[in-house]
Formats: sequence, structure tokens, C-alpha cells
Amino acid sequence: MVVSRLLERLHLHTVCEGAKCPNLPECYGRGTATFMILGNVCTRDCRFCAIPGGQPLPVDESEPQNVAEAVAALKLRHAVITSVTRDDLPDGGSEHFAKTIAAIRAASDASIEVLVPDFRGSEEDIKRVIAARPDVFNHNVETVPRLYPTVRPQADYQRSLEVLRRAKELNPDIITKSGLMVGLGETREELLDVLRALRAARCDLLTIGQYLRPSKAHLLIARFVTPEEFEQMAGDARAMGFRGVASAPFVRSSYKAGKMFRSVKTGSAG
Repeated sequence: MVVSRLLERLHLHTVCEGAKCPNLPECYGRGTATFMILGNVCTRDCRFCAIPGGQPLPVDESEPQNVAEAVAALKLRHAVITSVTRDDLPDGGSEHFAKTIAAIRAASDASIEVLVPDFRGSEEDIKRVIAARPDVFNHNVETVPRLYPTVRPQADYQRSLEVLRRAKELNPDIITKSGLMVGLGETREELLDVLRALRAARCDLLTIGQYLRPSKAHLLIARFVTPEEFEQMAGDARAMGFRGVASAPFVRSSYKAGKMFRSVKTGSAG
């Protein structure tokens, strides 16, 4: 597989593999990938995520240039850059994000989407990424606030909302994006409250997908949401003013991210 060989040669990771994304064969088959910078070990231990927690290795300073080389070699139109959470770093890895964006800009005409951690709410770290001028700034709220202690105990719902709100304040022209998992035990009204809160934070794009249990060590699936319910959620989100919505069982944060970005830019987002 061309993508896999290139990533191996450049010592790069993808969230596609790390998170066991169900869309991996489809995305790799069309020559796309979501690059995961700052290593493949997370300092947090969210109970829904397949990426291992622990003590990460030191930051690879050659990684921004290697990502840029991969983006250029693959002739990507839209590059998605995400990372593990690095609470061990003073800046949460924000400078590494900025360097990666700059390297891609120098090597390619691809639009750039970043899917960032919460940086522990640091305004300076958010500002550093925004100053690098990605085209899309994505941060996932993941679930409803009631489930945070169970699903992502080291995160904070209000802090995640503030990350998105602050990004838009720093650059009103940037496209902001967030994502949710369903099937963890949330109620419809709780989901609607989260959508309203995201719109109050001026979030533009939304992804909603079914939670799938990565292993027996992870959270149980409370239920499988029906396709009709996903359609209903998409309709609710559009009615609230989201400029682009992807809502279906296998939707993930970066699934068809380029298509969503281009549809917003051309005014044809669904």
C-alpha cells in the first residue's frame, strides 16, 4: 500500500491506524491520511480511545518536514494534522503544530486542517496554532458533559468549548469544527444541548459518529444508533446553523474532511 510504505519510510504515524478507524482501507485506497504528530503515546487515558497512554518519547524535530514531504508526495489537496495529548510539554505541542503547518505551506498548496488537543485551556498555545493560519481548526468535544467523568476523565467539557470559542475570537475567519460520538448512553436532549453550545461558540462544522469499542478494555457500547437517528441529528444541526454536517455510523472527525472543507468554501455545504 503506497501510503503505508511512505509513512514507514518517513517514520510518521497516522490516527487512522492508532485509533483503529473503520474507514482506513477506504481513505488509504484514495491516497489520504490523517497525520498524527508528537508521537503515538498519549499522556491521557480516555476510556474510548485505542491510542495507548503512558510516557511519550521526546518530540521528533524532523517530523514537521517529514509530514510536509508526505503531503507533497501524496499530492494531497487537504492535509489533516492531529496529535496525541502532550501534557508533559510546557506548550502542549502547540509550537510543533505551528512548525508542521509552516512546513506544509512551504511544500504544498494543500489546505490544512488541525485537530488539536485542549492544550489544558492555555490561550497562548491556542493563539500559537491560530497564528500559523490553518484553514480549519478542529477540537472534539467527544460526548455530553454528564459522561465526561466516565469517558474522558482528564478532560473538561467547558474547557473544550472554550478552546473552540477562543479560536474563533482570535481569527473570526477561520473555520472551526468539532465532533461527537454517540451510543455511549447520552440522551437526545443532552445531544441537542451540546449542539446548541457548539453553535453558541460559533462552531462551523460538525461530525457525529457511532462509538465503536476498540477492545474489551474500553467502554461498553450502550447502544447502536439507527441510521434514521443520525439523519435526524444532521437535520437538527443544520437547522441550528452549522455550515457543514457529517452524521452517520462510521463518520469520524477527519472522514472526507477535504470534501467538507471545499463545500464550505464554495458555499455548498450540506
